[in-house]
Amino acid sequence: MSLLVVGLSHRSAPMDLVEQASPGDAGAAALTAAVRAGEDVGEAVVLATCNRTEVYVDAATFHGALQEVGQALSHLSGVALDELSPHLYVHYEDRAVHHLFSVASGLDSMAVGERQILGQVRAAFRAAQHEGAAGTVLNPLFQHALRVGKQAHTETSIDRVSRSLVELGLERAAGHLESLAGARTVLIGAGSMSGLAAATLSRSGISDVTVINRTRERADRLAAQYGFRSEDWSRLPELGARADLIVTCTGATQHVVDEAAVRRVRGSADTPLAILDLAMPRDVAPGVGALPGVGLWSLADLQERAEDSGAEVDPAVAEVRQLVTGEVGAYLVSRRAQAVAPTVTALRSRAADVVAAELQRLDQRLPDLPERERQEVQRTVQRVVDKLLHAPTVRVKALASDTDGRGDYASVLRELFDLDPYDVAAVSTPPETGGLV
Repeated sequence: MSLLVVGLSHRSAPMDLVEQASPGDAGAAALTAAVRAGEDVGEAVVLATCNRTEVYVDAATFHGALQEVGQALSHLSGVALDELSPHLYVHYEDRAVHHLFSVASGLDSMAVGERQILGQVRAAFRAAQHEGAAGTVLNPLFQHALRVGKQAHTETSIDRVSRSLVELGLERAAGHLESLAGARTVLIGAGSMSGLAAATLSRSGISDVTVINRTRERADRLAAQYGFRSEDWSRLPELGARADLIVTCTGATQHVVDEAAVRRVRGSADTPLAILDLAMPRDVAPGVGALPGVGLWSLADLQERAEDSGAEVDPAVAEVRQLVTGEVGAYLVSRRAQAVAPTVTALRSRAADVVAAELQRLDQRLPDLPERERQEVQRTVQRVVDKLLHAPTVRVKALASDTDGRGDYASVLRELFDLDPYDVAAVSTPPETGGLV
């Protein structure tokens, strides 16, 4: 069995196609079940966010699993497979591990370094565990990915990279407005990206901020954290009409701010209004930016500008990339060692059976042998067997852990010692896994 990931994201496809193909939280379970219904897929985890849909599977065959995942994506989304296929990316084995670790660390996000994706990976993994869809292959993989993601945020300054996008947006707004510090600001949304925006606004000296969210309680909490105000969602048109700066980052699937609404509240005014749209998919209709006096910057615009200015080679990004590379190597070494362990266990079990059979034959031939002498013979035979098995078992573990991954040493060991593959499979079957991560 092998690891395969098939995905569609903001990096590989137009956002309207990404949105159309996304199963959302409600459809992720159906997609998991559809993928696992095929003959070539065992385990599966579906990571579905606003700007990516990825299916991680334990594949019996590469081409068979790839076809089954593609067909399931097409069927449940209603998007024809020939329309989806050019935009799908496929990673296999080592590259799939590297991709997941990069995603969990925030390296593959639109806003590089943002923390939200780590929580989304964790939620997708928990859902798969709950559905019984993650087992001996995907359980350790996602456990390790979550540790790598957490390590990236706690041991490096990767968070600063995503903050720099908000700061870059405020720089653009400052060039559009007369005074950024005194700007009447409306912050729409109260999720993790909104929290990042709120912290950046506060650090930039912007104090006239009103937080609005569909759930008032969450708006209250975020506003209180930075000494801002909060208001009901129904007051958005009124507050938006008086705003100099709007920062929006909700999880809505449709536009929160559209062209007609802005025209209605602004009338014929052409006073400067800066809008930072940090949501994916976008909260603000693109046409809003063409209205008189309005400056609009989306997350994609800011990411492009950040890359042009060299943010992509930020030292924190380089540090996390190095961390991911090292952890991928460590994971692969561990997995190869674990893969050969059942064969080593089966070999030792076979040896124990041989010793037991020979001692039984000895008892039949020498029934009057004193127990003390019998035990000494048993210890001697066991020492001989242990010494004979020590070198090959240690060596096969070392060879299996070799990072170049050459050779199926477990298979060679089974062939040399004529081990029954069914015995090895029985050793490989673990007990039920514990609680959720």
